[in-house]
Amino acid sequence: MSYLESQVKFVPAGLRKLLYLNWPLVLLLAATCAMGLLMLYSVAGGGWEYAGPQASRIALGFAVMLGVALTPIWVWRSLSWLAYLLSLALLVLVLAVGEVGMGAQRWLDIGPLRIQPSEMAKIALVMALAAYFDWLPTRRVSHPLWLIPPIVIILVPAALVYMQPNLGTVMLILAIGAAMLWCAGVHWAYFAAVFGLVGGAVAAVFESRGTPWQLLYDYQYSRIDTFLDPSRDPLGEGYNITQAKIALGSGGLTGRGFMQGTQSRLNFLPEKQTDFIFNTLAEEFGFLGTSLLLGLYVLIVGFVVATALQAADRYSRLLVMGIGVSFFLLFAVNMLMVMGMAPVVGLPLPLVSYGGSAALVLLAAFGLVQSAHVHRPR
Repeated sequence: MSYLESQVKFVPAGLRKLLYLNWPLVLLLAATCAMGLLMLYSVAGGGWEYAGPQASRIALGFAVMLGVALTPIWVWRSLSWLAYLLSLALLVLVLAVGEVGMGAQRWLDIGPLRIQPSEMAKIALVMALAAYFDWLPTRRVSHPLWLIPPIVIILVPAALVYMQPNLGTVMLILAIGAAMLWCAGVHWAYFAAVFGLVGGAVAAVFESRGTPWQLLYDYQYSRIDTFLDPSRDPLGEGYNITQAKIALGSGGLTGRGFMQGTQSRLNFLPEKQTDFIFNTLAEEFGFLGTSLLLGLYVLIVGFVVATALQAADRYSRLLVMGIGVSFFLLFAVNMLMVMGMAPVVGLPLPLVSYGGSAALVLLAAFGLVQSAHVHRPR
């Protein structure tokens, strides 16, 4: 027990939980959000078009995080299934009356708020799986019969998101679900079998090209070719990733300087405020700037994992690890995507890209991490 924790008994009960917060994690999150606001101010050419609304959402997000953190973790355990069912209801609702943008139906307008239910579904999925495996005896975790419910829990939101369509989020939901199964202790042989099937399916897709039993359309094979070699169509399908690589490489070690990035200022860089904001950071602040952001991300993940290891109950451990994995996948996939190492699937950079739903939901998820930290036995 630290000196601070030994002295906290002298603090009034109303303030005690505030002292128990993981304040280093709060500061890391605040620093990451500050970098995001700085870059949003830059991509708007020194205006508050993006940074202003985002700052308001982040302030609301930190307030929500605090409220979630001060609520006992057992309350969130009891609400896990309700959160999951509510996320499914919103996913169905968005298919019925959702707003369409860029060829996809992903948003709901609720008064002044515009929410993306698929963001909520990722965290609700983690909560539901944590509750399920907390209830399930450990000896049954790898039994085939008891694996059917969690697989259904994963596939239902994935299918609803696929219908929007939003393939990037579908892949993320499946990855988060697989990570939760692994953390719960499901036997490795199941994962080996799935990886073998996926590998066989990929091989079959490539082998079928040009045959009477071709598995994909020609335009889908063309997109694969462009991903593997963007230079084959630099002004067409390969334009986005080609411009992103130019921005990424032109920053060098220290960058061109704040608001001096030509790729973003001259609008060569696509979706510069969302998917490709990392490239703007690289162009303006270079390798040092991107390393600083990556360092913040790694430290955040480290604190989350430490919280999971200190948790006394199975639900808290699985919940916190699931949120940590989700956060890691978000920034890892985005960085791989904008560097040309993964297909461009439209995933934002967490706490940095412009977007209200993603920031609010993610900060609420970190509130769950804080709740597990605050309410662990001492």
